[in-house]
Amino acid sequence: MSNFSGIWIPLVTPFSNDGTVDHAALRRLIARYADADVAGVVALGTTGEPSALDAAEQEAVLATTLDAARGALPVIVGVSGNNARSMRERVLRLNTLPLAGLLISAPYYVRPSQAGIAHHFTMLADASEQPVVLYDIPARTGVRIELDTLLSLAAHPRIQAIKDCAGSLDITHALILDGRLQVLAGDDARIFDTLCMGGSGAIAASAHIWPERFVALDRELKAGNLAEGRALFHALLPLIRALTSESNPSPVKAALAAQGMLAGVLRAPMTQASETLQARLQHMLLM
Repeated sequence: MSNFSGIWIPLVTPFSNDGTVDHAALRRLIARYADADVAGVVALGTTGEPSALDAAEQEAVLATTLDAARGALPVIVGVSGNNARSMRERVLRLNTLPLAGLLISAPYYVRPSQAGIAHHFTMLADASEQPVVLYDIPARTGVRIELDTLLSLAAHPRIQAIKDCAGSLDITHALILDGRLQVLAGDDARIFDTLCMGGSGAIAASAHIWPERFVALDRELKAGNLAEGRALFHALLPLIRALTSESNPSPVKAALAAQGMLAGVLRAPMTQASETLQARLQHMLLM
């Protein structure tokens, strides 16, 4: 069974000023996070703007990520969509790659029934030779994976974890008590709550910035050092709130640009963070 504990970073996809993918910047980011001792990285998740990449660009981003992370960090890849046949074909192609797992969301836009959602995940998990991390993010897909559905999916041998963005403490707690899925916070402001309840970690876009502090938070809480963990989280919360105050990944890219890690470019329809937020982030990064 794979281990999905700790702090995972859902990588942004850097773009050069001419709009092309900046593979050199992507390599710099991965080296930075390996040095920070994060648990792993996610390629082509929501934060990576995969819908703005064509198929060839997605393959190139994943290839660069795997090459740069080789021997240093495990890699999960995001798989999303609502065309079941094409998603299954993609999963079969991914079986040949050295991945730690697949992060799969519920089908978006079409709002299937819970039976349809269960069939969707089961079909993809059956096709996969990699572990599957469920991605429950109703704010983006338009449909929630209900608790009964999640518990039934937990019986599948390849479904091993969940990125929990449903916003329900009751569901988070129930999944942790059930114990079959490793529960990763997907809402960065819920990292403290999830870890204190016994969750395994987080897939946190905010951890692009000050990753060492997020890693320290995870370690302190798992060691039972509540006061130290609480102090770390309270210090991180203003940053988390700033980085989630506008559409992801605009604020994260603005902060990374302020750190000199990338150009801060996004593809339409995404736009750069507001000037007010950019100034606020620059001030925070001096602290």
